[in-house]
This record gives sequence, structure tokens and C-alpha cells, in this order.
Amino acid sequence: MEKMRKLVNQIAYTPPHERLRTLSPLQLSLIPLLSLASTLYAFALPIRHRFYQLGLLHKNRLPVPVISVGNLTWGGNGKTPMVEFLAVWLANAGISPLILTRGYGGADEAKMLQRHLYGTPVKIGIGANRAGTASCFLKRYGHISPCKHGDTDLERLLSDNKKGNSSYSDQIGISILDDGMQHISLWRDVEIVMVNAMIPWGNHQLIPLGPLREPLAALTRADIVVIHHADLVSEKDIDAIASEIRKVKKSLPIFLSTLAPLYFLKAGNMSCKLVLMNIRNTLVLCVSAIGSADSFVERIKKLGPAYVDRLDFSDHHSFQAKDIDMIKTRLRNLQSEFAMKPFVVVTEKFLICQDYDRSPEILKYLDPHEVLVLCSSLQILPHKGNTEDSFKKCLWQHLEVSDKVQNMV
Repeated sequence: MEKMRKLVNQIAYTPPHERLRTLSPLQLSLIPLLSLASTLYAFALPIRHRFYQLGLLHKNRLPVPVISVGNLTWGGNGKTPMVEFLAVWLANAGISPLILTRGYGGADEAKMLQRHLYGTPVKIGIGANRAGTASCFLKRYGHISPCKHGDTDLERLLSDNKKGNSSYSDQIGISILDDGMQHISLWRDVEIVMVNAMIPWGNHQLIPLGPLREPLAALTRADIVVIHHADLVSEKDIDAIASEIRKVKKSLPIFLSTLAPLYFLKAGNMSCKLVLMNIRNTLVLCVSAIGSADSFVERIKKLGPAYVDRLDFSDHHSFQAKDIDMIKTRLRNLQSEFAMKPFVVVTEKFLICQDYDRSPEILKYLDPHEVLVLCSSLQILPHKGNTEDSFKKCLWQHLEVSDKVQNMV
């Protein structure tokens, strides 16, 4: 199954004019079947949206504002880091947010959010029925409108309050919908769409032939677009992506973001933080099971190791004994070739996928090689007058407008 995922993923990100040159005979034989499935998907997609527009399918509305963070393509677009960024910002401003996440793929993203947001007023609801999950939390904690709350003003929301705000209410003020763009059964007040700058649209085909969950025309529903991993591509590439977005919706605000490395943790001692310079001039093997492995590897290369090798597994991959053997074999080969012991560098998501907190012995099989965990956080990049403050201001203005419209209904 892992090999098949890789084959299909390569098809999805290969332009049609390069297929004969780059794809294998097996991959070429899969294209007619994938194309048929994409055609059927393209036929069903607008029908589903039309049913909601006509009221044949019910759209749930929560009593608090909803910020949806989603994307048009599968994996690696920075949705969960953005959800965490928003939750920390709102919590620090005295607003208690509720994150609604589906819990897909072993709920690894949800577990990472729980790890990072432990001890904050942020609440995390996990479940496919996100309206039902929200209802349970709202019944338990109650709710309050952040736009009507006397203490919530734009100045405080934009203040750099790293220590948090002790005056927050335990009542839920805002809901953040993780991976929400296609979850149209729940009304949202703001639609944030994340775009991966390194591989924005793949081959421009709908799944499963391509990576698109919806056509680019769906950007008309967006309120804000964030181009993620923007620091890993050229200014020309950014302009090209922005131009394609504005062909769909000219007035759409576009911001840039990065997943900034913070420090390493030692897998054998998660309380031990190491500075990023620790891998300078060393030999590194990057092991990942994420949606955008290229961005992870590129960030490690920027930290200055002498050589970087990689082993990429599909998103949410659960490692088996044969995978550990593959990693060990690669480590032995690297040590033999370079005459130095390599480090293994993984993402936090890797450890969560392996349920490391409950089964830490999994990485002991890699002894005597040291395993380092890269910890990162999303940051909004200044670009053409847009900053983190202007991003927050734009988002809050959308929430205020939505609140006024809702009061008129």
C-alpha cells in the first residue's frame, strides 16, 4: 500500500507533458483508471454543493464565530500549524477557542495540538461529526461572542502577549475548524485557505489523478489565502502563485508564512532541548511521514549539515519492523560511505504517529544512532506591506463583519 501511495502521489505532481519521460510503465497504466475516477468525482462535487445551496442538505451554524482553515490539495499545506497559531493568538488575547478536528490518520495532528496547547484555555474536540462535537463542548462550557465582549478590542488582539491573558473566560468564544474547506456542512465566518508554495496545485487535476480536492474556482469561497513555505521558493514563484489566485478572486488578501525551526529535542530525553546549530557539519538522515517531506528536508539543509540523506514515507504512515530495518540499513550505508556516525532527524509528527509517549522503545531499535526531533512553529512573513499584525487585523475585521450580518438576520 505504501508503494502504491508513492506511485499515485508522483503521478499527481507530474505535469502531463512530462509523464512519458518520468513515469514508470505501471504508473502510465494507472492513469486511465485514475482519470475515470477523477471525472466521476468532478461530476459529484458540484451536485453536493448545489444540494446545500438549495437546502436539501442541512448546514449547521454554531452560536460562536467559526474560522475554517483548509486547502485545495491533499497534505503538507500547513493547516495544523496555522490552527495552532490562531489558537495561541486568541488564547493570549483572552478568548477561549475550540478547535474542531476530524482526527484522521490516527489523530496524530490532534495529539500534537494537545501536546503543544496543554495548560492553555484552548479546547480540542475530535470527531468526524464536528457540529455534534462542538455542541457537546458548548453545552459543557457555554459560549460568549468575542465581538461583543467588552474587553476584546483590536489593540489587545494585536498586542504581543506571549504570557497569555489571565482574564480569559472559560466560555468558548471562537471555533477553529481544522481542515474545514470541504466540510461544508458547517457554516464558517472566515475561510482561510493554505497553499503549499513548493507544490501549489500539482498537475492541476482533481483527486485521485491529481492532488486537487476542488478546482481552483473554489477559491471564490476564500476570505484569506496564506502561501505556506514561502521562504523556500523564489519571489518569482510567489508572484506566479499569487497571480493564479487573483485570476479567480482579484480582491483576495494574500499572506506568506513559514514553518520556522525552533530547536531539537532528544528522542531519548524529550525534556532535553538542543540548539539548531547542533547538526552543523554533521551527517543527517531525515525520516518523515508528512504531507510535504521536501520542505522538511530543505529546512534541515539550511541548518548547515555536511550531508543530508532522506527516507520519505506517506502521510500518517505507521511504522513497522521492516521500516525500522530499512532505516538501519540506510544508516549503516551512510556511516560506511562517510566514515562518521549519522544523526537521525524526525518531525514531531513522526513520534506521535508511532505513539512514542506510550511506546518509547520503538526508537531504541536505532541505537547507537541519536534521534533528534525538529520542533517548529508557523510564522507570518512580512511581504509587500503585509505583516503578522495586518493578517490578524484582516481576520478580525472579517469576524466583526460576519457578526454584524448575523445580528441583522
